[in-house]
Amino acid sequence: MGCSFNCVYCYIHGSKYGEHIPSQLTAKINAPEILYRQLKNRARKKEHGIIALGSATDPYLPQEENLKITRELLKIIHRFHFPLNLFTKSTLIFRDLEILKKIDNSAHLPPDLMPHLKQGVIISFSFSTVNEKIAAIFEPDAPSPWERLETMQKFKEEGFLTGACLMPLLPFISDSEDQLDIMIKSVKEYGGDFVIPGALTLFGDKPHDCRVRYYEVLEEYFPELIPKTRSIFKSKSYPSSKYQIKIYNMVADIAKKHRIRNKIISE
Repeated sequence: MGCSFNCVYCYIHGSKYGEHIPSQLTAKINAPEILYRQLKNRARKKEHGIIALGSATDPYLPQEENLKITRELLKIIHRFHFPLNLFTKSTLIFRDLEILKKIDNSAHLPPDLMPHLKQGVIISFSFSTVNEKIAAIFEPDAPSPWERLETMQKFKEEGFLTGACLMPLLPFISDSEDQLDIMIKSVKEYGGDFVIPGALTLFGDKPHDCRVRYYEVLEEYFPELIPKTRSIFKSKSYPSSKYQIKIYNMVADIAKKHRIRNKIISE
């Protein structure tokens, strides 16, 4: 539990999703045992919904190289033929290429998705920017954006459905039309099938909460952006709907320009 990538904007810090996460990094060593019981029960009922892995904590932190908990989870997912959507910033995912291939080829898709989705694994790489200097500020201990793009390309070459979650886009830093064009063009050039945007959320008022940390980083590196950033958030944890619609529409237009989907599957 927790994450050693130390992304400044991580919504876990300060939101309800992080209420029971300890201050130090811990591992759920019994996760495979629990997942086995859950999936065995679901498989018996033929309830093969898509499993999302990595929505709160990256499943491929450096500690996973030795612990191999994620690898054990993948073996269980394969055993019971569940489809998988895996989110990561890490290059370590390539270690598990072969087991991911097995899941991709043997997963039982939900009937409502079968006309639209032909593969059992979706691999989504997370980006807030592809600018190395910006990433070093906001994602100090994560693999660089270009390492992620290169890993994404490797998975595309192996036949996987893969793409980018542009989450969160950093207001007035990585959300301009020019920056979005660079990001989406890069994803396309490295083999991505889709891009999905997501707005920044800021929670909490304690020293380690993401709202406090984010504004501290802005104060250090981009002090001129503080008033503009506060203006789109006001007293809320998420930016205005006007801002979010604007970002979504820009991504949709730029994705169309570069001939890449702005959704995982086509209708």
